[in-house]
Amino acid sequence: MLQVLACGAVVFPGLFFALRKILPCVFKHWSDADVVLVSERLVSSLHALIATTVGVIVASSCREDVINDTHWLANYFIVWYGVPYMTYDIFAMYLSHYHRFRVKGLEDYKQHSLRTVKTFVRRDFLLVLHHIALLTILLPVTLFSRKDQGDFFIGCLFLTELSTPFVSLGKIFIQLSLQESWLHKANGGMVILTFFLFRIALFPYMYWVYGRHYGIPLYSVPFHLPLSTNLGNICILAPQVYWFVLLCRKGLRLYRRSRMPDSSPAAADNPKAD
Repeated sequence: MLQVLACGAVVFPGLFFALRKILPCVFKHWSDADVVLVSERLVSSLHALIATTVGVIVASSCREDVINDTHWLANYFIVWYGVPYMTYDIFAMYLSHYHRFRVKGLEDYKQHSLRTVKTFVRRDFLLVLHHIALLTILLPVTLFSRKDQGDFFIGCLFLTELSTPFVSLGKIFIQLSLQESWLHKANGGMVILTFFLFRIALFPYMYWVYGRHYGIPLYSVPFHLPLSTNLGNICILAPQVYWFVLLCRKGLRLYRRSRMPDSSPAAADNPKAD
C-alpha cells in the first residue's frame, strides 16, 4: 500500500494539483496560466532531481563492469516513476498550453475540446513526440530487450534530467519578474552548461566507456553496436541538439539585448513569450 501511494502515478499528479491550490493563495495576482506553468515546472524539477539521484547511484554502482553489473533501481525507477511521470507530463503540458491561450480570451479556448488538443499537439509536436517515443519505444526496450545488461548506461540516461531544474527555474524567475537579475543570468549559464554536458556530451562519453570496456577505439564503437542501438541514440540525441541550438540562440539574443543601453521594455521581446 505504501509503495502504491509513493509511486509516480500518485506523487506527480498529486503534487501538481496541490500546487494549483496553494500557489494562488500565495500569489493572488497570478492567473490560472501562471499557476499551472509554475506548478508544472516545480513537479518537473522534483522528477529531475529524483532521476538524477537515481542515475548517480546506478552509474556509480555499476562502473566496474558497465555491461554486466546491475542495480535494482534501474528498472524500479522506470516502472514506478519514469512511465507515470511521462504520462502525467503530457497532460500537464496540455493544461499549461490550454490555460496560456485561455487567458488571452481566444474563442476556441473557452472549454476543452478536440480542437484545443490538436492545436497543442501541433504547437508542441516535438515535445509530445519525445514523450510518446520514450513511453512506447525506449522504456519497453529498456525493460524487456536488454536482458538485464547495461544498467550503467541506463543510469547515465537518467542524468540527462540534470538540466531540467535549471530550465524550470529560468521560467519561474521570469514569472517572478526577475528576468533582469543576476540570478536569472547565472541560471541561464547553468542551463546551457548542464544541457550540453548531460544531454549532448554524455552520448559520446557513453560510447567511449563502452569502447574502453571492450578495448576498442571510440571511432569503432558504432560499428561494434547493433544498428538499432545507434539509431535509438541518434533519435534521442537529435532533438537535444536542436533544443540546445535554440537555447544558445535565446541566450545570445538576451545577451545582446542586455548590452543595449538605450533598449526599452517596449522595444524588447516579451520575456514570457520565450
